[in-house]
Amino acid sequence: MGRQLAESDVNGAVCQAKMKKTEMKKKKKIILIIMLLGLVCGAVAIYFSCFAGTPTTEAVEETDKVEPVGPAFNADSAYVFTQAQCDFGPRAMNTDGHDKCAEWIISKFQQYGCKVTTQKADLKGYDGTMLKSQNIIASYNPEATTRILICAHWDSRPWADNDPDSTNWHKPILAANDAASGVAVMMEIARLLKKNPSLKLGIDFVCFDAEDWGTPQWSGMQDNADSWALGAQYFASNLPQGYEARYGILLDMVGGQGARFYQEQMSKQYAGDIVKKVWKAARKAGYGSYFPKQDGGAITDDHIPVNQKAMIPTIDIIPYYPDCQQSTFGPTWHTLADDMAHIDKNTLKAVGQTLIQVLFTEK
Repeated sequence: MGRQLAESDVNGAVCQAKMKKTEMKKKKKIILIIMLLGLVCGAVAIYFSCFAGTPTTEAVEETDKVEPVGPAFNADSAYVFTQAQCDFGPRAMNTDGHDKCAEWIISKFQQYGCKVTTQKADLKGYDGTMLKSQNIIASYNPEATTRILICAHWDSRPWADNDPDSTNWHKPILAANDAASGVAVMMEIARLLKKNPSLKLGIDFVCFDAEDWGTPQWSGMQDNADSWALGAQYFASNLPQGYEARYGILLDMVGGQGARFYQEQMSKQYAGDIVKKVWKAARKAGYGSYFPKQDGGAITDDHIPVNQKAMIPTIDIIPYYPDCQQSTFGPTWHTLADDMAHIDKNTLKAVGQTLIQVLFTEK
């Protein structure tokens, strides 16, 4: 703001000419101040244009009005679904908790009106262990020809190999965030779709098995990317006959405290338009702060075989913690701290409502 102009010295003895002269001086001062302000503003504009760059279309999009559509995602319900999976204990491959949880997942999706099929297969782990794997495919509106794939893995990590306490490295994790949260979000969406059957799309909720049997850090073996996402690899190579999907969205660790979902780089490479669609939906739903328009990591995850083998453009919604020393996946990743105490309903809500926004604006 410009300085306040000095008041004229009012004196009844001053002649009219002097008053006019004073007014002229005041006008000149005003003009001079306006010119100086213009120069300052111009300099500031030049400075920011040099260091901030010209505003892009994406930057302008940040001003999108919040315009949520579709039913309200219930984070309390998703939290209960997360807890229910953890109540089975660790769901590592070839365990009783794993098999019982599979039965529960199937029954819940059936309860919400989905047609459920399974893909059972014996898959070889990194160490040669034969893993009794079961992908669970729950289809909403199975007769629809236009379909969207939403997926998450449901098995849990057999070893807390990133735990800060090395005595825990061979212990199984409860996996509240790294598995259960993604299934819980899908389950809540299925529940809402049954209550709001207006959606004409077909949705396939796919629960991938055998994702987290990847080479442990303590093994002394070189990490092999193919040892991860075994269930997704099987699905991508053995699609149900005639199956096609417009695109896919993978949910991985979508309930953690402090989570922010940066744009995963492999998702941008394989399905850049879907990344834009989802991140715009997050802003429209009012959760843009959870989805910063910045690059995250390049992740080996279930979406890779779906992109490469099934040729379905699929993105990964996965958190990125750039300042976390424990892991860029967050402080609980592959540790015993991945439990219900570290699940945030606000994160579940942000992801779930964003997906509702995507589905109910799809044409």
